[in-house]
Amino acid sequence: VTHFACPNELVAIQHIKQLLSYMPQNCEEKAPSLPYEPGNEHRPELNDILPVNASQPYDMREVITHIIDEGSFLEVHKDFAENIIVGFARLAGRSIGIVANQPAFLAGVLDINSSTKGARFIRFCDSFNIPLLVFEDVPGFLPGTDQEWNAIITNGAKLLYAFCEATVPRITVITRKAYGGAYDVMNSKHIGADLNFAWPSAEIAVMGAKGAAEIIFKREINEAEDKEAKWQEKEQLYSQIFANPYRAAERGFVDEVIEPADTRIKLIHAFKMLENKVVNNPRKKHGNIPL
Repeated sequence: VTHFACPNELVAIQHIKQLLSYMPQNCEEKAPSLPYEPGNEHRPELNDILPVNASQPYDMREVITHIIDEGSFLEVHKDFAENIIVGFARLAGRSIGIVANQPAFLAGVLDINSSTKGARFIRFCDSFNIPLLVFEDVPGFLPGTDQEWNAIITNGAKLLYAFCEATVPRITVITRKAYGGAYDVMNSKHIGADLNFAWPSAEIAVMGAKGAAEIIFKREINEAEDKEAKWQEKEQLYSQIFANPYRAAERGFVDEVIEPADTRIKLIHAFKMLENKVVNNPRKKHGNIPL
């Protein structure tokens, strides 16, 4: 119902002032940019921020905090659909909007609420010329009849549509999992992202290695004397061939595989390059959003 919850009027006024500081005066102006003195933009702590076990969760807010300007993150809808994080921040003084999967809650899957939350925020940023930065670690859409009966396809399409129609600079950083349709939806190259970076830990594939190996090599696994060992062997083979960012980079779906420590400097240069981005759409630029 509300985007922010504040304990008193004073805090509410501070929130409003901070929110307005990220926005231009009107939709014709560029997002505000504060003076910034370049310093040491290297962030070596990011190299060790992900768990060794790919199935273990971590807090995406820690990744965001290490990359953006210190103390600049204003999270929106913090207590709603916690499997996705949205909010405003600054990068080298530049106002940006952040959309990020949250592996620490429901493994970061996309569901009805997270899709509508993300879509609304993206539309808001696009309305006021605020560039978008996406941090992606998504294993897919949340399965189940409850989601299906409540129109996960329609609501998931809202997030897809919001990204597709956004004309502001759009950059994605894939930190770990990027599986199936959810990978496409989270600002992939396939829907018009300007730049896509991936960490070496990124897994860009149709699905996880374990499930994929079970399907692709089902006959070989069933015919093996030691089915578990064969399954693990095929899982490892699939991981080596497909569950990495290099195949996607070969095909142009990822612009560069970067060290996590270099993420901030890469993003600063990328947004600087895209600051004068212009999209010449037809006069009636909008389509029919799935409502």
